[in-house]
Amino acid sequence: MEIINRIPRMRSVTEKLRRDKRKVGFVPTMGALHDGHLSLIRRARAMSDIVVVSIFVNPIQFGRGEDFDAYPRDLARDAELISTRGVDYLFAPNIDEVYPEDFSTYVLVEELGEKLCGVSRPGHFRGVTTVVMKLFNIIKPQFSFFGQKDAQQVTMIKRMVHDLCVDTEVVICPIIRESDGLAMSSRNAYLNAEERKAALVLSRAHKQAKALYADGEKEATKIITAMRQIIENEPMARIDYVAIVDNQTLEPISIIEETKPVLIPLAVYVNRVRLIDNITLNTPILDDENESSFF
Repeated sequence: MEIINRIPRMRSVTEKLRRDKRKVGFVPTMGALHDGHLSLIRRARAMSDIVVVSIFVNPIQFGRGEDFDAYPRDLARDAELISTRGVDYLFAPNIDEVYPEDFSTYVLVEELGEKLCGVSRPGHFRGVTTVVMKLFNIIKPQFSFFGQKDAQQVTMIKRMVHDLCVDTEVVICPIIRESDGLAMSSRNAYLNAEERKAALVLSRAHKQAKALYADGEKEATKIITAMRQIIENEPMARIDYVAIVDNQTLEPISIIEETKPVLIPLAVYVNRVRLIDNITLNTPILDDENESSFF
């Protein structure tokens, strides 16, 4: 595995791969890698001739008072972790390489970025779509792999790729969970033992939503109310949002129709740690490696 820090070198590598008709699979990350990231790498390895992973903690997607400075960084550990997982190139540029002093161009997906997480994190998704577009332009992958846990981000990237005619196929991989149902996340490292236990309220709320739907409940407000009650009963938890929305437009829905894919996202603070999770209804399992037996 070659570690690359400079954009010109990364471009020269991937341009040669394209000329040689090698299919490039790309996994963008911010590091602090865990089994969720490794599942993306496995899918990339299965579908591609060459796998490129990026590690870049993107400053422009963090708002004032968020955890940019504290975000876990250990490039040596991450590089060692993936070096035997079939990764051919690790692209790990520094901030000045990605955002030179005169940088002034941003990518904005309107409307989709103003909903859900966009309400409490203004500007966040502009930062995400901008850096992902830059990485697409540098690496030019045939396939790009993202996790369903960041459902709103995935929806926006798919829209950006469609609207701007980006030559990559966006491949969505399922959420990887701990055995007790907690979605794997780099921010789980912030939780102490007591908070880690309290964080299970997110998956309990989703379990309740699935149970109600399976029992015939179709009214979104009733399902949301039941989910909120479960979360509010956890003293450490504070709700940012709980929603039931169309899986493509992220617009709220009132009645769940069996023929339409539905997303149930939520964001919850466990003390000071903000966690997100989601489930889908009326959609097929994304992969043989399903989300979890927990649900």
